[in-house]
Amino acid sequence: MGRKVTLATCSLNQWALDFQGNLSRVLKSIEVAKSKGARYRLGPELEICGYGCADHFYESDTLLHSLQVLKELMQSPITTDIICDVGMPIMHHNVRYNCRVLFLNKKILLIRPKMLLANYGNNREFRWFSPWTQPRHVEDYFLPRMIQEATVPFGDCVLSTIDTCLGSEICAEMWNPRSPHIDMGLDGVEIFTNSSASYHELRKAEQRVMLVRSATNKSGGIYLFANQKGCDGDRLYYDGCAMIAINGEIVAQGAQFTMDDVEVLVATLDLEDIRSYRGERSCKPILHYSMKILILKVKVDFMLSVGEDVSLPTNQPIRWRFHTPEEEISLGPACWLWDYLRRSGQAGFLLPLSGGVDSSSTACIVYSMCVLLCQAIRDDNHQVLEDVQRVVGDTSYRPEDPQELCGHLFTTCYMATENSSESTYSRARELASQIGSYHINLNIDMAVKGILGIFSMVMGKVPQFRVNGGCARENLALQNIQARVRMVLAYLFAQLSLWARGRPGGLLVLGSANVDESLTGYFTKYDCSSADINPIGGISKTDLKSFLQFCTDHFHLPALRSVIAAPPTAELEPLANGQVSQTDEADMGMTYSELSLIGRLRKISKCGPYSMFCKLIHTWGESCSPSQVAAKVKHFFRMYSVNRHKMTTVTPSYHAENYSPDDNRFDLRPFLYNTRWSWQFRCIDDQVTCFHMLFSSTSMLLSESYGNWTSFP
Repeated sequence: MGRKVTLATCSLNQWALDFQGNLSRVLKSIEVAKSKGARYRLGPELEICGYGCADHFYESDTLLHSLQVLKELMQSPITTDIICDVGMPIMHHNVRYNCRVLFLNKKILLIRPKMLLANYGNNREFRWFSPWTQPRHVEDYFLPRMIQEATVPFGDCVLSTIDTCLGSEICAEMWNPRSPHIDMGLDGVEIFTNSSASYHELRKAEQRVMLVRSATNKSGGIYLFANQKGCDGDRLYYDGCAMIAINGEIVAQGAQFTMDDVEVLVATLDLEDIRSYRGERSCKPILHYSMKILILKVKVDFMLSVGEDVSLPTNQPIRWRFHTPEEEISLGPACWLWDYLRRSGQAGFLLPLSGGVDSSSTACIVYSMCVLLCQAIRDDNHQVLEDVQRVVGDTSYRPEDPQELCGHLFTTCYMATENSSESTYSRARELASQIGSYHINLNIDMAVKGILGIFSMVMGKVPQFRVNGGCARENLALQNIQARVRMVLAYLFAQLSLWARGRPGGLLVLGSANVDESLTGYFTKYDCSSADINPIGGISKTDLKSFLQFCTDHFHLPALRSVIAAPPTAELEPLANGQVSQTDEADMGMTYSELSLIGRLRKISKCGPYSMFCKLIHTWGESCSPSQVAAKVKHFFRMYSVNRHKMTTVTPSYHAENYSPDDNRFDLRPFLYNTRWSWQFRCIDDQVTCFHMLFSSTSMLLSESYGNWTSFP
């Protein structure tokens, strides 16, 4: 009997409801797996329809077309002599389940429904699916006539082949404290598989690798992890990272960020290594068997190993190479932007480039996208070349240089007013020159004055800036006019700038508001932060500055040094002797680093005003008094609640942080608040009073003790 098995897992760039494209990518992955000798192929979660179908899962069409694709897969000669493990939604007894369908040679072996659903963060699986709540229970599922006239096992069970035993997990089940692989391993299952749709967040990859390694570190076994990749039609980017592990060691690593639509990972591993590993560690097997419940098995007359395989080399452990957060920012949003662009039918991007950290970061991400595209084309990725040619409208075009490609795909625009400084103008121009974007300089004062002229003509009053004697309302309105005019002009140039240059198509407008500014609503509603998509909307200011430093060195962009050194400013108020008098941190009343911490406490730690104060008096205890901490917490919650309504219109942003305030999908909080927070703030004030009383009592006791001590000779 053979002892070495060759297994395949993959990452696929699936797209919600793109049944034809999804089918092609699944078939290609199976074809590649077979060509490398694999006898089992694992794909991502819900790969047939796409994970991001959302409320389309309610539609019978989604279920019907998924079954039609499954029929095509089963009838294809490509799928013969290999166990294919695909993901799709299935209705059983009028209940919708997220399932794995395992088939071999035109026959379905098993349908395994997901038992532990993801229902946190961006995940809403309970909205569309029900969990299978009957562990170790199997029912008959009557297949639709379009597939075959038969019943197949449906439920919690595993496959038992001639030479080994294989069991499935689905995405979130691996993250659960009682993962199914625990019981499966105790009952002798040797190969565990996980089909995922795990989206990218900064610093998340290490958690996945740790979970996969730990799944087989204690009890041994092979673990295959498959994942979705690309933009599935939403704000999320699925970042691949397919992997294969044995006995706690990674032996095959897939790419985390790549332009390839199909990536297949194949490994040959020795089953005897699992048995030896378990034999050494199972010191008292009788205890395990007395405590566990046997897993139901479906017997399959098929071998994952092939005959005499002594000479077949096996994969050896490797060291996983993790990307730094700066590299993740460079790669993840860039891949997301490319998927969005090529699938939107548009001809490129337009960005209002102010010369500040945020818009410069967005520009660098687009440039990183161009670098990745050129590298993929040099690596003979024909799909990328065809997509680039289609986007630029030239079937003979072959980009050779990222700057040149950037000139075709990217338009930047500096929109000056009388409040703009020479330094921001120069920074924007120099950065545009170094990345190669088509750059436009224009002055919007005429448009601003025209709008103010209409108001003055109707109302008979002329608003003034604060420095010219105006009140706070006048000052804010004058700032907002400039910002909103920029939004209008950005969309005008996005629609017609290529037309004016004799080129076909339109441009997608990019936003550039970071996650920290969104927390406090430090932007104008419907200003130039309002755009089609925003690649940095889920990234903190602190991380963006580190990212720009990375780009300075990695992409050789010296213009970024002055961007990093300059204080962040909106430049919406009059200059003072030609110099910027307005800074973002002064306007917000706190630093960006303070905002990042507050955001994490608010979203991740689920802190309201009082609990946030209780945590921050210790965190900031050395630099702030209790009264100062209270003032900062109150100020944040006032700003947050006053501006929360802006989140209902915030530009869809690349999701990179789990303290994002994005109201569209991620942060489900009200947008109309009692901004006084009277009860909550009173609790803070009471606690501050207690601290003062305690401090006064302690000081008095110390003073008395010190006085008594000094009275001794």
